[in-house]
Amino acid sequence: MDLDALIADARDMIECESPSSDLAAVARSADVVARVGERWLGSAPERIVIDGRTHLRWRTGDQSSGVLLVGHHDTVWPIGSLKRHPFSVDGGVLRGPGCFDMKTGLAMAFQAAAGLDGVTVLVTGDEELGSPSSRALIEDEARAVGAALVLEGAAPGGALKSERKGVSLYDVAVEGRAAHAGLEPERGVNATLELAHLALAVADLSDATAGTTSTPTTARSGQTTNTVPSEGSFAVDVRVRTLAEQDRVDAAIRSLRPVIDGASSVVTGGPNRPPMEAWTSTQLLERVAAIAERLGLACPEAVAVGGASDGNFTAGVGTPTLDGLGAVGGGAHADDEHVLVDALGPRLSLVRALVVDVLATSTNQALQSRAVRP
Repeated sequence: MDLDALIADARDMIECESPSSDLAAVARSADVVARVGERWLGSAPERIVIDGRTHLRWRTGDQSSGVLLVGHHDTVWPIGSLKRHPFSVDGGVLRGPGCFDMKTGLAMAFQAAAGLDGVTVLVTGDEELGSPSSRALIEDEARAVGAALVLEGAAPGGALKSERKGVSLYDVAVEGRAAHAGLEPERGVNATLELAHLALAVADLSDATAGTTSTPTTARSGQTTNTVPSEGSFAVDVRVRTLAEQDRVDAAIRSLRPVIDGASSVVTGGPNRPPMEAWTSTQLLERVAAIAERLGLACPEAVAVGGASDGNFTAGVGTPTLDGLGAVGGGAHADDEHVLVDALGPRLSLVRALVVDVLATSTNQALQSRAVRP
């Protein structure tokens, strides 16, 4: 492990700003990531441009891939963020926009795969948007391998992410009928009141015991303060631990019906990411524990988290998946985003050994067979 090179690689990528919504910036970032990856992997990546978004793929060696390393080079940080949060390493803490989520993880992925045969490294450019253009690519690559290792930043304390909630996103639109709010409000059909009824119904779909949250979020209705509102809408964010819960909530939201006579409603949207259920990571966690003991490293804890990643997609197709293998630090998407430099060496050693261990499995099918839904 070359720590100085890892930090230099991370700096190169961090200092090329890459907000997801800026296609030109993402393309520039892809150029930088390609150069960094080529130095370690010995070849230029395939450039895959979908809907204007640039994704990169490397396949190492001549044998078919057994391990998929997953990462993304887009960030939530707008152009100009470097002026407020310049790259720095001070007191053992590395900082800069996108350092934790997840450009340091990309630098780790390249070193983890260097010199090995049978690794696919996939770096996408739209993860922060929900991976609309790269989802099929991620799923296809995951189906072809024995395991997917996601180099997203670690959970607090360096914990691995063994379970992620699935995400569904909806928009509920309502139509009513306008009327003068002072002269004849009784002639109107109030879209705001109908939205309130439906929002309460959506919130009631939450189930704390199952870990399901169904949350009405942004809302709007009407145009003027003296008019019974004739239309409006609200967004819904759903998070679930299991596919069964995702299906339950989806069916319930699609079956919503207006409460007020004369109102109508339309639901659009649906599941965005399947849940990364705990069973998909079990056998990989067992390997991590054995490797950590062999290397004399502390074994990271494993935790369930509410946020989603591209690991949801790899797990969703049944591929054994372990997430949060990247940098140890915190502050993703926030002003205090940071990476702990002292943790990089042990973490990279663990990831590299895990890649080698999975590649040494006699057949990918043997690994896959242990990732069976209970």
